[in-house]
Amino acid sequence: MKIYHWAICAGIFWIPILSGCKTSESKGEISLKKSLEGKFLIGVAVNDAQASGQDTAGIRIIKQHFNALVAENCMKSEVIHPEEDKFDFTQADRLVDFGERNKMVVTGHNLIWHSQLSPWFCVDKDGKNVSREVLIERMKKHIHAIVGRYKGRILGWDVVNEAIEDDGSYRKSKFYEILGEDYIPLAFQFAHEADPNAELYYNDYSMSHEGKREGVVKLVHKLKSMGLRIDAVGMQGHMQMDFPKIEEFEKSMLAFANAGVKVMITEMDMTLLPSPKRNMGADVATDFTYKKELDPYPDALPDSVSLAWNRRMEDFFKLFLKHSDKISRVTIWGVADSDSWRNFWPIKGRTDYPLLFDRNHHPKPVVSAIIKDAVDENRSN
Repeated sequence: MKIYHWAICAGIFWIPILSGCKTSESKGEISLKKSLEGKFLIGVAVNDAQASGQDTAGIRIIKQHFNALVAENCMKSEVIHPEEDKFDFTQADRLVDFGERNKMVVTGHNLIWHSQLSPWFCVDKDGKNVSREVLIERMKKHIHAIVGRYKGRILGWDVVNEAIEDDGSYRKSKFYEILGEDYIPLAFQFAHEADPNAELYYNDYSMSHEGKREGVVKLVHKLKSMGLRIDAVGMQGHMQMDFPKIEEFEKSMLAFANAGVKVMITEMDMTLLPSPKRNMGADVATDFTYKKELDPYPDALPDSVSLAWNRRMEDFFKLFLKHSDKISRVTIWGVADSDSWRNFWPIKGRTDYPLLFDRNHHPKPVVSAIIKDAVDENRSN
């Protein structure tokens, strides 16, 4: 029988610590991956400092708490395919090796995305758009080379990233400009050719918007009607304290599941800093000028703010547990607060606190809360 001991955390509120569960480094607290076993994979975005063995504190957390990983940046076009006739698999190889050594499920991120795209990809030597035929061939070469290299070693791929706008229309990227809607089915076709056994995903942010929800459902149905494989929709979990509403996020989860695919929460973090623009999503190209009033917690969080953050993060995980039959994976977008892209976006130089582990690599109260909720869920079933 599992016994709960209760301990005060940072003067904020009481959290449960599970005893009688042996883990190598948890000192009495079982891990996220153990408590969520049978519910969904719990993943983390891994950077090269961790995959290469440099960030030992981060590696300790990864090994203890997570059973799935995804590349934060090293598989994006600008890194892995910097020149038309040059691939650089150095970091990607390290990441896949790291995942295999630690018996983690590896997801590839991502194959086709308008951002962090190699400058040469869609243009000729004069900077003009290439022809339809040239871009299709470049996409095919890119996808076949990357997916083919890791065939049988990666469970699934984020094939296309962030192609739908909040109103449900197609983003007017270079891919769309040259190929129209065809580029998405082509990307899924090429990925399946390169590894017929790999799962294939569509991934996007701000998925709680009704227009985007309907646009992505329409895309899923279109791919399926063409006989193309699509296994899941990735809902990027870049949350704010007031956006999205949990009820709207849940509506999208159910809509995607009803479209016949699994749901993945792919990039979970939650900023508690003020936004310079309401409901701005997660477009990495967004950039605002630093203002002190938009960086209110450079040294530490007030207890009331920390409490609110932990409660809201727990509420999202309660939602995930409620619908665990529809969710295949929840991935946290970084290990510790110091790793997070949120410190630099959409304003460079701010101090944010968006992840489950703080800058000292200590678990926040929500970690024990998630563990307790998962254990309670298992006991009730």
